[in-house]
Amino acid sequence: MGLGLLGRGVGDAEFLAQCGAEVIVTDKKSEAELAESVAKLKKYPNITFHLGEHEEKDFTNADMVIKAAGVPLDSPEVAAARAAGVSVVMSTALFAKYAMEAGAKLVGVTGTRGKSTTTQMIYEILKAAGKKVLLGGNVRGISTLAMLPLVEKDTIAVLELDSWQLQGFGDLKISPNISVFTNLMPDHLNYYHGDMGAYLADKAEIFLHQGPADFLLVGEQCSKLILDTYTGKIKAQRHIVHVENLPLGLRLRIPGEHNRLNAACALRVLRILDISDDEIKSGLESFEGVEGRLQLVREVNGIKIYNDNNATTPEATIAALRALGKNTTLIIGGSEKGLPLEELVATIKTNVSHLILLAHENYKGSVRLADSLQKEKVAFEEANTLKDAVDGAMRPAQKGGIVLFSPAFASFGMFKNEYDRNDQFLEVVKEMGAAA
Repeated sequence: MGLGLLGRGVGDAEFLAQCGAEVIVTDKKSEAELAESVAKLKKYPNITFHLGEHEEKDFTNADMVIKAAGVPLDSPEVAAARAAGVSVVMSTALFAKYAMEAGAKLVGVTGTRGKSTTTQMIYEILKAAGKKVLLGGNVRGISTLAMLPLVEKDTIAVLELDSWQLQGFGDLKISPNISVFTNLMPDHLNYYHGDMGAYLADKAEIFLHQGPADFLLVGEQCSKLILDTYTGKIKAQRHIVHVENLPLGLRLRIPGEHNRLNAACALRVLRILDISDDEIKSGLESFEGVEGRLQLVREVNGIKIYNDNNATTPEATIAALRALGKNTTLIIGGSEKGLPLEELVATIKTNVSHLILLAHENYKGSVRLADSLQKEKVAFEEANTLKDAVDGAMRPAQKGGIVLFSPAFASFGMFKNEYDRNDQFLEVVKEMGAAA
């Protein structure tokens, strides 16, 4: 249920088809919209496509429904399947269930911000240490379910888990052996109808089914809320992670206090997994970051260009601006999530020297931000394309300065998704840099 354009659904369907299952792929998007994904699956005679709409019989006559992340739990199709006694599962949770039954150890990382960076830190250092390690979850283009044949008893699976994927863990009543909860900030409130409690409840599935031999690491920002809310319900060994847990002499390549907290979380996980401090230090100090997360793309004419495409909330952009310091030229804007903008505008006033706002007819977030900026008498210029935005940002930037692309909003409207936005930005910078 939900093929999508990110590759994970394609990988799930392909894996199941290769296992001999009769697979019905259904998505409300049309075949034209999903052309790239559909093309990869056309060779399988045991895959049937029902696109452009959902048919109830597909859900009531199936043996199992695999629901894509982000499909609402209260959708009528999910309700119809469950009423018919059909199991509704999610692919990452299904992988986790069978991997743990096979004796693998699972590390799960969630949080509003920092989960990708923390996950990648843990994975890369385990890999460098010679461990048999798999990377999955909310990772672009990777079907976690399709990794099942690679699982052995001594495998460590490191999973980045968003709130939607964790719904599947709740359904199966499972949690990872080692769980990391980096922080909790307002996000996806359009999906959760403004209910932060519902957002936290989904994320809490990362620890609610742990046992006394398991570990829960909670970042200091959200530790009190989580421990107070779930008093008596946490069975794992609990550890609160502070930035101060990271040795002061450790030099990270990636900037920002938030990244030091990510590294502190990774360090605690790696110590639990018996990785030596020397290996951890070497790995953290050589870690170059994750694409789209405060990523230094290149330097052009003495101007450093950072890609922070995956900053889809005001808090994420605020963290990037604070990490890079003042006198930054910022490209921002996107579709609405309904999150507060006051602190973002205040940070822009103090840290941004020139502001470019992405404008599009569907970008209600940009419209609301423009209103807030005008009320605070903050100057900005608008751009209708990423190329115009980058060109506009480079013009006033001085040698030794910074251009930061950190949208603070979702991508839909101007782009297919945030990955499309990321790729288009990198392509614009690549072409502009070559010309320079």
